[in-house]
Amino acid sequence: MGQILSQTAYPTKRALSVGRRRDKCMKGTKLCDLETPALLVDLTVMEQNLATMAQFFRGSHVKIRPHFKNHRVLTLAARQMEAGAIGITCARLWEAEALVDHGIKNVLIANEIAGESMVKRFVELSREAPVIVAVDNAKVVADLARWARNRGAESNVLVDLDLGLKRSGIRPGGATLALAKAVVEEGLKFRGLMGYEGHLLSLPSGPEKERLVRDALQSLVESKNLIERAGIPVEIVSCGGTGDYSIAGRFPDVTENQAGSFLLMGTWYAPFAPDFKVGLSVLATVISKTPRERIVVDAGLKALSGERGLPSVKALSGLRLVALHAEHAVIEIVEPSVPVDVGDKIEIWVHYQDGTVHLHDRMYGIRNGVVEEVLEIEH
Repeated sequence: MGQILSQTAYPTKRALSVGRRRDKCMKGTKLCDLETPALLVDLTVMEQNLATMAQFFRGSHVKIRPHFKNHRVLTLAARQMEAGAIGITCARLWEAEALVDHGIKNVLIANEIAGESMVKRFVELSREAPVIVAVDNAKVVADLARWARNRGAESNVLVDLDLGLKRSGIRPGGATLALAKAVVEEGLKFRGLMGYEGHLLSLPSGPEKERLVRDALQSLVESKNLIERAGIPVEIVSCGGTGDYSIAGRFPDVTENQAGSFLLMGTWYAPFAPDFKVGLSVLATVISKTPRERIVVDAGLKALSGERGLPSVKALSGLRLVALHAEHAVIEIVEPSVPVDVGDKIEIWVHYQDGTVHLHDRMYGIRNGVVEEVLEIEH
């Protein structure tokens, strides 16, 4: 288990002993005794974030379908369902398979799939649970329909619209209607539409952001109306994220919101979602110190994503992280009197949570300086 075993075809006794040592970091372990680098989540903050989002959607016609990619922990997905989520969103077919195996059946793959093997796997999964997949291509629709007929499966799809992100999805309007008709004619179960206005989520709060988000969502709703006028029912209109949940979560005719980052939060996203607190950090050990210049810790790019900017040090204002190497982070000593020395353990805020979580096999749920939960991350 762990990275050493997963990368070693024939584990040595040394590798096995390291794996066993990591296993000792279980419930009740003090924070200071964790082997580093270690991914931490502040359970009190996470629970507050969960409650804040649940309360908002409790009074809305829109329901929350949180995104799994933010944490990739099955028990956290189950906790979100218990808090009122109607289902879970995910990005990959294997994530949907894991969720279904865990007993969460209402799953949306908010991403396209392509290729015979992927289509076959989705159809097989459709025989176990009413999973839904996004489509934006007539060829994929035909492939899904052919395999669904062969296997006697009912396969659910949403047509994916490009709301301006210019990633996947088709243009709103006539092209959307044509693909919806193709879905119905091929014998698949058309459930509705989805769109992701992700290019707008990181805009500063204010009237301009609200206008742009509403314009994007209006094009989604107009496509819904066009399809319904053609006699095709539209049950689901799915969109949104943490950065615009309060706008998309009240928009007429939208039925569900795919927000996910709110649960753990990183420092990159925090300014765009002030209702939620940052709860994710990486514990690291100071392994080197050049007095009055720098310290070095044992958490680099293999433990912390630097894709959207450098992380920052938690709770110690006299330190500034200036570089991430593969196995090291270099931290400038800004205030010489800062009380840190070789052997000390410090926390580094996670800047981009999606890019950091997948680097770890587990995260440790911390309360009052003690490990209360060990959360296994799906890979």
